Amino acid sequence: MDLNNFFLLFFLVVFGLIFNKYFLLIIKKYNLNILVDNEFKKPQAFHDSPTSTSGGIGIFFSFIIVCLYLIFSKQMIYYEYLSFCFFFFFLGLLDDLKLNLRPKLRLLLMIIILVALIILNKFYVSNTGIEFLNRFLEIDIFALFFVSLCFLFIINGSNLIDGYNGLLSIHTLIILINLFFVNYINENNDLAFFILSGIVIITIFLRYNFPVATVFLGDSGSYFLGTFTAISVIKTSIENPLISPFYFCILLFYLFFEVFFSFIRKIALEKKSPLFPDKKHLHMLVYKILLNKINNKLKSNYSVSLVLNLVYLVLILPAIFMMDNGLFCKYYSIVLFVVYLSSYKIISDKTK
Repeated sequence: MDLNNFFLLFFLVVFGLIFNKYFLLIIKKYNLNILVDNEFKKPQAFHDSPTSTSGGIGIFFSFIIVCLYLIFSKQMIYYEYLSFCFFFFFLGLLDDLKLNLRPKLRLLLMIIILVALIILNKFYVSNTGIEFLNRFLEIDIFALFFVSLCFLFIINGSNLIDGYNGLLSIHTLIILINLFFVNYINENNDLAFFILSGIVIITIFLRYNFPVATVFLGDSGSYFLGTFTAISVIKTSIENPLISPFYFCILLFYLFFEVFFSFIRKIALEKKSPLFPDKKHLHMLVYKILLNKINNKLKSNYSVSLVLNLVYLVLILPAIFMMDNGLFCKYYSIVLFVVYLSSYKIISDKTK
């Protein structure tokens, strides 16, 4: 890492700490109701006092600083990151500003934005590790549908698990650290540095969100992290063709399967709309068990993040050492889905 890159990362740390500190002071001083989560009865609420949802804004502005640095110092523009992250950050911000977009309208806007950005950026996946699926990806409309679906699962998965202190942030860090080392070892230095900048930004945010949360990501932050993660995974997969595509599926299995299973569970088993939140997601059930054992809301809250992310890290470790073995990664990804379903069944029975 050259000296200029080091100073940029140092500046991000200072900017992030100062921005979050004084933004929170302004909200408290003027008693602003915007960018504050004071709804304690919604299914995904697990806090007892009004808390700022400005974390996404701090992360986004830090991201813009990195992009401007690359544009002016290296004449390098990551169009995919800039366009996708901007629009989904803004879409999440509308909810943080309490404009209360209906779930169906929000999903429709997501699909429209995704289709437009994928076409404009020509941002497609060509290798899935499954030969017959790769042939379908040669058809433009199918390739567009496939990539849009990938983004929808990861972005909504990020938003879905964002409810406990540090859960999404730590999970994103684990994924991005994996991607950083993959790119660094294979000498994709520019992408590695960009992902490293994201790691620094999220780490700074955690200073205010874990274990005690004085600020939340908000929908703008969770949408941004989901988008940043999805783009980073796709670009890393493209830049490192020798690594099995199923390895990247393994990295994303929790975000993906949480949404996929929730969708099937609500439609097939509970006969209700999958677009509305409930209290039956895996992380919420784990919270119930921890609350019964610890009998402390705060400790139970951040313990969910520690437990789930530690289990996730242990589960993906074998794949990290076998990332270039397509056959292993293919079958191990199936194992992880079975582990999720079995764990959900056991934990769900314990909370009844």
